[in-house]
Amino acid sequence: MRVMVTGCSGYIGTVMVPMLREAGYDVVGMDSDLYSRCTYFGSLPEIPLIKKDIRDAEISDLKNLDAILHLAALSNDPLGDLNPQVTFDINHLASVRLAEMAKKAGVRRFIFSSTCSVYGASDDRELTEISTPNPVTAYAESKLLAERDISRLSGSGFAPTFLRSSTAYGVSPRIRFHLVLNNLVAWAYTTGKVMLKSDGTPWRPIVHIEDIARAFKSVLEADEELVNDQVFNVGRTGENYRIRELAEIARDAVPGSRVEFAEGAGPDKRNYRVRADKLPGMIPSFRPRWDARKGARELYAAYRRHGLTLVEFEGPRFKRIEHLKQLLRQGLVDQSFRPMREVEIPATAG
Repeated sequence: MRVMVTGCSGYIGTVMVPMLREAGYDVVGMDSDLYSRCTYFGSLPEIPLIKKDIRDAEISDLKNLDAILHLAALSNDPLGDLNPQVTFDINHLASVRLAEMAKKAGVRRFIFSSTCSVYGASDDRELTEISTPNPVTAYAESKLLAERDISRLSGSGFAPTFLRSSTAYGVSPRIRFHLVLNNLVAWAYTTGKVMLKSDGTPWRPIVHIEDIARAFKSVLEADEELVNDQVFNVGRTGENYRIRELAEIARDAVPGSRVEFAEGAGPDKRNYRVRADKLPGMIPSFRPRWDARKGARELYAAYRRHGLTLVEFEGPRFKRIEHLKQLLRQGLVDQSFRPMREVEIPATAG
């Protein structure tokens, strides 16, 4: 089975691709590689790569594929807010265009990486896939619009599926330090302080990136009719935490650390809990293997092994929004966040 992973060089893609290859899939990637400077350790999987922004994808890029696992996006709320129009262009319009071309090219399966952020602002109820979304950021709204419009393409041999992942965490060659558990453990390790930048009351569901990859693989291997035009929350129902609880988990993982509130820490309007029982209920082969405490220990061990410093994790190399701003200042990308055609983004910071 020949599959394409868009965003193959990103935080999740660099974990998903080896998992798919180990399972025997023929994997090709598409990625603009904006983050070529951002490899924290190791090397990226060597697969055939179409180095291209998804906005520039052509139907010829999609020939002879059985499935597309679509990860490529501006991938978080702060990044989405940097330029909301570009966020909608990439996450919504380009994703729908990619799905339309995939259908025309005869690609049968299209698995879309969505987000539980579409639930946005809620009370303390656990939300399911039929709960009314309430996005509060450009990123979340762009993902919800893409779900809506790609869903309309379902049928005539084209089966889209929508995976709303919880907030990700875990170790990756292209790690993202701003993600909540990754960030809290990094603060604890580098400073001895688990720094909370909100009041700690909002709820978040969290999920390890390996479990996200397993969810995509399980859907890919499921009967097409079972998953066609289905939405699945990805995570574990028991893995909903208040941010302050995650801070305590980070503290427990890093000996000698303590929890502190950053100056001016206040409420966060993003607040949601989700149930994630539908996916393992429909596809019993999918069983998440990680929880927050195990993940915090994994992060701590990785940070120790690679000697993480405060300058590294708070600097522009591993913070997506700050890195993109740096590329803009250096003239390596244009205002639409496309790499400049005449300039190659170097693989090392400078």
